[in-house]
Amino acid sequence: MPVPLPPALDRCLDLLRCPTCRTRRLHRDHGVLRCPAAHTFDIARHGYAGLLAGTRATSGDDAAMVGARNRFLATGAYAPIRDAGARLAADAVSGHGTVVDAGCGTGYYLAGVLDQLPGARGLGLDTSVRALRSAARAHDRAAAVAWDVFRPFPLAGGAADVVLDVFAPRNPAEFHRVLRPTGLLIVIRPTGRHLAELRELAPAMVTVDPAKEQRLHRALSPFFEAAATEQVEYSASLTRPGALDLMGMTPSARHMGRADPGEGGVPPGQVTVSVLATAYRPR
Repeated sequence: MPVPLPPALDRCLDLLRCPTCRTRRLHRDHGVLRCPAAHTFDIARHGYAGLLAGTRATSGDDAAMVGARNRFLATGAYAPIRDAGARLAADAVSGHGTVVDAGCGTGYYLAGVLDQLPGARGLGLDTSVRALRSAARAHDRAAAVAWDVFRPFPLAGGAADVVLDVFAPRNPAEFHRVLRPTGLLIVIRPTGRHLAELRELAPAMVTVDPAKEQRLHRALSPFFEAAATEQVEYSASLTRPGALDLMGMTPSARHMGRADPGEGGVPPGQVTVSVLATAYRPR
């Protein structure tokens, strides 16, 4: 039996382009997406579209990481980060706008933006099957598509009012191409103080490169100029399970192996959350 097209994905069809042809639009056809040249892409029963032609979306967050991420984000500990992204997005979207979340993960941040923009639609891109299953259910106006953000996006040029990039890889040239001239790119990334207390307890956790900001500026400056930056820094109270989930949902989980990342003792306590949220305008 063909998989029905989710309503949120149906509303985003005009944005999508065949990743093989690059220019032809996709249309629904008996439970798949198809372009006029007959290139065909499945719609997963979990609600996302698989546009990674010739490969499967098996990279990115695995099941354990997605489980940890869902549990941790459900505590609200990162809600101020989500709120900062939503505030910045509101400056670019009025009425029926389009928000593209590159490296959307479980869709938590995209859903937060859409909650503040009642007329907007959202489209999340990610490589992780497990994360996409959550992203496709994150919000009734958010669609999800399997895609590698390092590749040219399967999207029409100038289609997005906002491109959202939260703790995710970046593709500046594609961000610029898919944004409207009046749109905003919103990049949220950690500072060197982010989760400092946890890194002291778990040295295997990935640290923040001190040159990260300089590299970000070099990568984005040919395409964008910074319009506004908001620093979000606060102390979050963590239970021991919450601390384990926080470590387990990040790339650090791979460095610490499959064993309990808290072996050796991760006590409950306070941890510093510290990020920068910047809105960039296209040059």
